Amino acid sequence: MTTTFVLIPGAACDSWHWHLLAAELRARGRAVVSVDLPCEDDAAGLEEYADAVVAAVAGRGRLTLVAHSFAGFTAPLVCARVPVDLLVLLAAMVPLPGEAPQEWWAATKHPDAQVRRAGRAAQRAGASAGAEGVPEAAVPGSAADPFFQDLPPDLAAEAAVRWRRQSETPAARPWPMAAWPPVDTQFLLCRQDRLFPAPFLRALAAERLGLVPDEMEGGHFPMLSRPIELADRLESYSATTAG
Repeated sequence: MTTTFVLIPGAACDSWHWHLLAAELRARGRAVVSVDLPCEDDAAGLEEYADAVVAAVAGRGRLTLVAHSFAGFTAPLVCARVPVDLLVLLAAMVPLPGEAPQEWWAATKHPDAQVRRAGRAAQRAGASAGAEGVPEAAVPGSAADPFFQDLPPDLAAEAAVRWRRQSETPAARPWPMAAWPPVDTQFLLCRQDRLFPAPFLRALAAERLGLVPDEMEGGHFPMLSRPIELADRLESYSATTAG
């Protein structure tokens, strides 16, 4: 049975932010589902995000979920609803039972409040990034950009323009699972990630999952900066699980 790679976006993102990786995987003959979540819907929480993923994979077998960033809260809910062969956490948040996403930052002792503020500024700037008065951290591809600093300028600008409005609803609700789902899980971090620095994610994966992460070069969006290398990694993980 063919493996389907299910690409789940992080906060304020959609399927476009996966488009280079999705194209690379499809060029290799892989089945890909790139999910759009109802992130702008103030009535939608994590359960509704999981509903969107489950609906998108209906009828598919041998699922490898790839959860980026905030999708670390959503993907485990999907694993509790449909059979999943492998969960890949890509520069992702890892929740504990009952922990709301808005509590996660303090609970994990995220090391840099300035970077968090810069990330929020970048998302708010969106299509206006680069305009007069926009903080340097909100200018996509700038030296202070916590998201797209390693992308070519044109791609960084388009990635920022394509930010969606992210409702605060899912961040305010406790993660509803009692435990991490019993599914093979792989964690992949990026060594130049400014939003979730490598030492922080190494400790997080060890403390909350008992895992030693795999590592690659790049910033927070390797699906845009290094789609070929990321596709290689995902194929390798999937093949190992299938074996």
